[in-house]
Amino acid sequence: MPDRQANKRTPATQRYLPIAEIRDDIVVLKDGTLRAVLLVSSINFALKSEDEQNAIVAGYISFLNSLESPLQIVIQSRQLDLDGYLADLREVERNQTNELLKLQTAEYRQYIASLVELENIMTKRFLAIIPYNPYTSKKRNFWSRSLDVVSPTNVIKLSQKSFDIRRNDLLVTVERIRGGLASLGLRADMLDTQSLIELYYTTYNPTVSRREKMQDINKLQLEETV
Repeated sequence: MPDRQANKRTPATQRYLPIAEIRDDIVVLKDGTLRAVLLVSSINFALKSEDEQNAIVAGYISFLNSLESPLQIVIQSRQLDLDGYLADLREVERNQTNELLKLQTAEYRQYIASLVELENIMTKRFLAIIPYNPYTSKKRNFWSRSLDVVSPTNVIKLSQKSFDIRRNDLLVTVERIRGGLASLGLRADMLDTQSLIELYYTTYNPTVSRREKMQDINKLQLEETV
């Protein structure tokens, strides 16, 4: 009985996370603000000539000066996941009719699997987080913002109409930033709902996420639709 009461008093971890929900490719925070996340390609700066490097630096400075709103840049390092690739190789091996090619495919698959197990292969991802805050300093002063920290369960509920308006405003900023990154030779793709959920799942559960893979949200069977 004491343990059960202690569990009831213990707040869930989700209470202290700033995320209220993820929908329509947008992260909705508990304070009513929104976030869009871009996955940005990279440039091998070291292989560029001096003139190209100077041009890239100048272009990046110009891009930063053109920003009209905050922009968060995140570099995420995580272990390379080749489970999907190995599953594809296993399927190719199963459907292979030529015995020699089937044997070679099996050996290659085993080599890749052993390489992943022996070596801690890391991959880097570059993310740009674009915020949208409809509130002004007059509407939300210091004390109202502090209330979010003191009371983490204080969640602002957005109607569909309010969400759509804020989402459209955010997407305008997203396209402007994507254009600025494109001028630097960088490709930026906006993460969809599934990718966002996987991103935060692996970020907050780095160990568990390697053992327990997420299902595609489109394949989940829900008893109720809210």
